[in-house]
Amino acid sequence: MKASIEASNPDVLLVRELGVRQLAAGIFNYTVGTGIFALPAFAVVSLGPAAPAAYLVCAVVMGLVVLCFAEAGSRVSVTGGPYAYVEVALGPLTGFVAGVLLWLADLTATAAVATVFAGSVATLAGAPTAAWLQGALVISLFVVLAAVNIRGVRTGARVLEVVTVAKLLPLAVFVVGGALFVKPGHLAWNGTPEASAILGTAGVLIFAFAGIEGALIPSREVVRPSRTVPRAVFLALGAVTALYFAIQLVAQGILGADLAADRVTPLATAARHVAGPVGATVMVLGAVVSMCGYLSGAMLATPRCLFAFGRDGFLPRGLAAVHPRYRTPHVAIVTYGALATALALTGTFERLAVLANVSVLALYLLCAISAWVLRRRDVRTEGEPFRTPGGALVPALACGAILWVLWETITRRELVAVGAVLVVAVVLYAIRAARKPSF
Repeated sequence: MKASIEASNPDVLLVRELGVRQLAAGIFNYTVGTGIFALPAFAVVSLGPAAPAAYLVCAVVMGLVVLCFAEAGSRVSVTGGPYAYVEVALGPLTGFVAGVLLWLADLTATAAVATVFAGSVATLAGAPTAAWLQGALVISLFVVLAAVNIRGVRTGARVLEVVTVAKLLPLAVFVVGGALFVKPGHLAWNGTPEASAILGTAGVLIFAFAGIEGALIPSREVVRPSRTVPRAVFLALGAVTALYFAIQLVAQGILGADLAADRVTPLATAARHVAGPVGATVMVLGAVVSMCGYLSGAMLATPRCLFAFGRDGFLPRGLAAVHPRYRTPHVAIVTYGALATALALTGTFERLAVLANVSVLALYLLCAISAWVLRRRDVRTEGEPFRTPGGALVPALACGAILWVLWETITRRELVAVGAVLVVAVVLYAIRAARKPSF
């Protein structure tokens, strides 16, 4: 009897090891990637001294989104995270579309970051930027991350916690040490920018706040999800917002308008202004560690999406296999690592990168709607769920904010690309439905 249950629902084989600290670290790592090391310059170019205002707008929008994720995540404890939330609330077809958007966005971003990571490591080491060397670094990176995560979700989470501290340290030193060199005049507003300018800038900066969607994929491995998910998402968002706002203030306070001159490594330029070449090197190293943290979080969470597809019959059942000793979805981890490696090595990820931003926002929209539906149906899997204040007000405001961001940032090319992905998802769903029983 037990064997038949495990075969029909491999989720029961997974071990609950992710507490508030581990889950918050995963969300933090997913969110604090490479963007914050470059976006301060973009904000100054767009808004001048008023750049910090755009971060506040981002915090408000993401706060609404996080409230919806907190409620949905506390009600649905199934591997797949947002994919599972949408599926339970809006049905299997919409859930599968959400899962495809989630997986594709995360896979593309992972491949892109891995490529930049390899180039940065080669640069720090003073090695030639040869294609073979970067390829070897990419392969080695994913082999190590896959091995760590196959050995257990606890092992992967511990690595993630260590990387979180290592990532946070240079940024914290930059904020604390750089604060001593801030010139108040560089932060003084010459005038109030138009609301449209602030909103347009926030529409770009908000992608530096994205990441919660990927970190919540291993929902089935979260301890007491009805309590852990809300606490972790609020803790992570609060820490990220405070960090980003402080970084912008310090970098802008040090360089003023000159911060806009370096659109690639503005924080390294600010650090060089304070501490010379050593400071710049430390910030570049911090960016490398930050990318490593993002990739560690991706290898911990995103393979669970493949696991969920296999479990639900959309992909071969073998992807839902669980390692008999380590109790991890080892086939899904290896498969995800191989795909990410292939994209990073061939560069084909560049053709898919345009999907990432719109895919994430579309997923947020579906999750906001799902949070309201789950509450109306009073869906609950374990314990008393978290309830967002104001009834339908928060999901409605979240939907409005997301649609506004899409309006400010989407292009015709992105519309076509996302439309193509949705068509493929529907076709895959139809094939699965026609071939029941599943694989």
